Amino acid sequence: IHGGGADLQFPHHENEIAQSEGAHGKPLARFWMHKGFVNIDNEKMSKSLGNFFTIREVLEKFDAETIRFFIVRAHYRSPLNYSDVHLDDARNALRRLYTALDAVTPAAVDIEWTQPHAARFKAAMDNDFATPEAVAVLFELAAEINRGKRRSVTWMVLPQSFLAGLLKTLGGVLGLLQCDPKAFLQAGAGLDEASIQQQIVARAAAKKARNFTEADRIRDELLAQGIVLKDSAGGTTWEAAQ
Repeated sequence: IHGGGADLQFPHHENEIAQSEGAHGKPLARFWMHKGFVNIDNEKMSKSLGNFFTIREVLEKFDAETIRFFIVRAHYRSPLNYSDVHLDDARNALRRLYTALDAVTPAAVDIEWTQPHAARFKAAMDNDFATPEAVAVLFELAAEINRGKRRSVTWMVLPQSFLAGLLKTLGGVLGLLQCDPKAFLQAGAGLDEASIQQQIVARAAAKKARNFTEADRIRDELLAQGIVLKDSAGGTTWEAAQ
């Protein structure tokens, strides 16, 4: 086994092969392991360029699951291009998956790998850990949950609770979607839960009194503090603004 950075493949490793095999007439190595790089805004991260930082510094701005999701969205053989914009995009994408889980309580699921979604997920992972394709299956499941439909297959009907359970379980294979959905969606809020609920109650009272100007004021004031209200037939819930 011979290893090194991907930038050493040419000319260094090819030169080693030429010299060693020319001298000994035998293969230099049976396996070559080349590690990739983290790029910062399309430029290689290095101390000499002054764009070097540690994972501890990144964790001060982004949660660990968002970073993990950012990594698995790219294939492990591909260069990883880091930027705050890409991390923000990863977090927003992860929020979409958690939103689906927040809408439907996941059922306990034992994965049946012949089930179409699970089969596509497994095929992707068996294909050289093709995590981008595996993640695409998670978004397919989330889309079905959000549409509120049931999908019929030859031997069973898949209710939303099953699809949510499958989404959570398959996500767990990648170390994702194991947090409480509401806790994830509300993380980073600028106000405490009690204050937010107090404002939600006040807004409901204003709407009941047909004082829509006051209701809108409360909604906009919360939004300015990073709180998004969501109205539904079951009442008003909230999330941290993206």
